[in-house]
Amino acid sequence: MNIKIVKNIEEANCITHAGTFHADEIFATIILSKIMAEIKLIRVLKVEEEKYPSSIVYDIGDGKYDHHQFGGNGQRSNGIKYAACGLIWKEYGKKLLEKYDIDDADYTWEYIDKNLIQFIDSNDNGQLPKLDAEYRNVHLAYIISIFNPRWNEQKNSDEQFLKALNLSEIVFDEFIDDTISKMKAKKYVDLAIEESNDGIMYLKESMPWKEFLLSSNNIKAKDINYVIFPSNRGGFTVYAVPIEIGSFENRKSFPKAWRGLIDKNLQDITEVKTARFCHNAGFICTAETLEDATKLAKKANMS
Repeated sequence: MNIKIVKNIEEANCITHAGTFHADEIFATIILSKIMAEIKLIRVLKVEEEKYPSSIVYDIGDGKYDHHQFGGNGQRSNGIKYAACGLIWKEYGKKLLEKYDIDDADYTWEYIDKNLIQFIDSNDNGQLPKLDAEYRNVHLAYIISIFNPRWNEQKNSDEQFLKALNLSEIVFDEFIDDTISKMKAKKYVDLAIEESNDGIMYLKESMPWKEFLLSSNNIKAKDINYVIFPSNRGGFTVYAVPIEIGSFENRKSFPKAWRGLIDKNLQDITEVKTARFCHNAGFICTAETLEDATKLAKKANMS
């Protein structure tokens, strides 16, 4: 990690606030560390941004990368207000992505903003929806918050800040790598959507597909009920398309009479020779051959 906390503001090239830290400035710092050779960071209680034009001042100072000024510092079209993390990502995110081999930097930038940065911003701005449950939503921002020194401890806040940065860098790097991997799958999913027929889409490999299928502008995507791909357990998986990401409701679930059945029992009721398993929730079926996986999908589609 190329981040060093300094005590002399004249030495710093990055400035953020002292005291209690949050996921907002933690992840803003991580983003900056990916585009800067070295970060010399100072955490202060107050700063006049204009006095330090050669430093990046964020989450403090009422400037370009702060959001605490009256009225905030802008919001996205969906109403999610910008916090420091989002402002830094908006400015530097595409530069960060230049080091990766991706086909569509704009789409990738928007994907990361939607799937990580907006959560951090909405949490910091008090826009995170309340979980209506009797247990705590142990989310990313909460985990970062527990690194702050506790009331009955004498821990150094800067040292705890660095610990939180270490964890956050691991999370951020894995998220970016996961996203880049997904982006490499997108072109194959887009092609599979175009080549789909009779409500069935085929993938030559098991790869991320749900987000790309459900957000596709291709008119054929709306008619796809099942996706078939090789299973990592052998044979082929037939997967019912959910109505939206995270939903347990499908566009067309497998017939109730199939659910929970395996091997001969499933083969007898479906009349598909190599049928192996149907999940009791009705969203997955498997077969040994591609031909039989297709038969399962067609029969389910007609049911």
